[in-house]
Amino acid sequence: MDTMIGSRLGVRVGCDIGGTFTDIVLAMPDGRLYVNKTSSTPDDLGKAITSGLRALIEQAGITPGDITEIVHGTTTASNTILQKVGALTGVLTTEGFRDVLEIGRIRTPTMFDLAWQKPAPLAARRYRRGISERMAADGAVITPIDRSEVKAVVQEMVDEGVESLAICFLNSYINPQHEFIAREVVAEHFPSLLVSMSYDVLPEIKEYERTSTTVVNAYILPAMRSYLGRLKEDLERMGVRASLQIMASNGGMMGLASASEKPVFAVASGPAGGVAGAAQLGITANERQLIVFDMGGTTAKASIVLDGAPSLTTEYEFRDGISSPSRFIKGGGYVLKVPAIDIAEVGAGGGSLAWIDAGGLLCVGPASAGADPGPACYGRGNDRPTVTDANMILGYLNPESLAGGSLKVDPGKSLDAIQKHIAEPLGLNVIAAAHGVRRVANVNMARAIRAVTVERGRDPRDMTMVACGGGGPLHAIDVAKLLGISRVIAPIMAGVFCSVGMLTADAEHHLVRAVLQTLGVGDLTAADAAVDDLVGQGKAIMRSEGYDADNVGIAVSADLRYVGQSSELTVPVAGRFSSDGMADIIRKDFNALYESTFGYCSDEPVELVNVRVIASGRSEKRLKFSGIQVDASALAGSTGTRPVSFDPDSPPRETKVVPRSEIGPLGQAGPLVIESYDTTIIVPPGCTAKADAVGNILIDIELENV
Repeated sequence: MDTMIGSRLGVRVGCDIGGTFTDIVLAMPDGRLYVNKTSSTPDDLGKAITSGLRALIEQAGITPGDITEIVHGTTTASNTILQKVGALTGVLTTEGFRDVLEIGRIRTPTMFDLAWQKPAPLAARRYRRGISERMAADGAVITPIDRSEVKAVVQEMVDEGVESLAICFLNSYINPQHEFIAREVVAEHFPSLLVSMSYDVLPEIKEYERTSTTVVNAYILPAMRSYLGRLKEDLERMGVRASLQIMASNGGMMGLASASEKPVFAVASGPAGGVAGAAQLGITANERQLIVFDMGGTTAKASIVLDGAPSLTTEYEFRDGISSPSRFIKGGGYVLKVPAIDIAEVGAGGGSLAWIDAGGLLCVGPASAGADPGPACYGRGNDRPTVTDANMILGYLNPESLAGGSLKVDPGKSLDAIQKHIAEPLGLNVIAAAHGVRRVANVNMARAIRAVTVERGRDPRDMTMVACGGGGPLHAIDVAKLLGISRVIAPIMAGVFCSVGMLTADAEHHLVRAVLQTLGVGDLTAADAAVDDLVGQGKAIMRSEGYDADNVGIAVSADLRYVGQSSELTVPVAGRFSSDGMADIIRKDFNALYESTFGYCSDEPVELVNVRVIASGRSEKRLKFSGIQVDASALAGSTGTRPVSFDPDSPPRETKVVPRSEIGPLGQAGPLVIESYDTTIIVPPGCTAKADAVGNILIDIELENV
């Protein structure tokens, strides 16, 4: 790969920016890992990366030039949407279709909620303009596009301050000629205007989904380009001239150029790294059915790994509160029809604020204390209680410092916050109040796990939980008990596991083309031609990112549905569509997937909607869990005992505290507090913990205690 040219050591770095901490992992070629947790810097997210990276370079005894690749999970795209700070976005569409974003699916996410308000479109109506062009459903031109009209309409939008333009014409997925012409006009007369064309972003049927996805891309495009450009410059000033890869929502990496053109594919960038890593870890540990539970400072995420591979979706909604690609709950957010790991997210993290609502009920989140000022125990000016403060009072966290001693804490401030804002208003003692905060957070997080298991027809009791993130191992056992799960894995470097997981990922690009043909009616040569074209594009992208032909993998799949339906399921395809008997094989595979998903199948005709190609770039330099050697400082922790409250109805129990390095293959019975630089693992009474050959902590929960 060209990313290795001029390098001396081939050091790789994974970095994940969270709402509270920025996690950085530095991987040496021999498998040694060094880790750093730095408070995130909301004013300039790249500052935390450069400061943490400097510390790791010094710790590892290398030079900036030894780093050859940085894999980055960024929250820039998602934060831009949540905070509504994206570009002033215009939409150029077919006359009569300017309100597609407003109409949407004509659905609401909850029934009978009179207080629900529809999310405001990211492009206001005054900046959505229709022009008199029209393409038929079969791609035939009905009304030709007028270049002078395009110029005049765009000129009006530019005069009003539009910074980014989404071009989304009706039926352009089947014939993009008019979109190409419009883009040519914009490039000629308005070269500084950023353009997102729907045929480039999402060449699929369904005008609302295509328009929504393209508008999101246009909305976040300037912010993402600006952030990535600044980060690259900051790294180069440090002497780091490594290849910068961005973690995509699908669990693969994408190059800087691709991320700067299509940031919509990286909206769920950070959480995807942890799921990708869990899938690889599960293969190493021979655990192929996993629930990935990732609890950070601001949110908790849940996903599943089936047969060693992350569960993927081709569509999800990005919104506040619990964000889930549910088949049943739609209309509550911004639709992104892009390949993504199926992740449910809920606003319950270590920094989530605990509060009493108007009815006197205890609530946790979604508001968060964030990185600055952070929980009350950080002593940075926040006096409101968080989940971290509840854990501090109960004895789960080190009462002197966190993050290996780099973050000093004051338990007295946690006590004051819980007492004032929770215990006194509810008439509880402070221990019971802290347990209440923790219990509410646990229930909220269990809800996210149910969204990707029970709501998908999966029984969580048949799966193993992988607990990661700074707070995952702290809450995992209690959450597992709520779901009937009997085994939890706290992976090696669990607190920075998203960054670790990024280093296991391959480069990956998903390409799609609409076909629309009923299986068994006519030949499928058009599908083969589309696949051939997409394969060529995928190989070209991989070549541009430095992968030779021997290291490029190609996977083909098809989006299928019964004729008359509006939603599809994706089925892998091995072979040419037009081969003898292939249509029957595809139909059989679709029926089997449909039955496993919905509980039944039909003898209705099956329609091929889209063909998909995944081009992946492989490398022997990817991190492998079997060869990991973690720096000793990352496994260090306190020793001794401290009182820990496991039950509000029982007095605190003097509990042994041990560093992670002391946990071996022989089981140690709980109660036990296991400390390391990046996280704290709680092993309650009735559980047993041991380490496997890789260094993962395996916790078994006695069934009678589940």
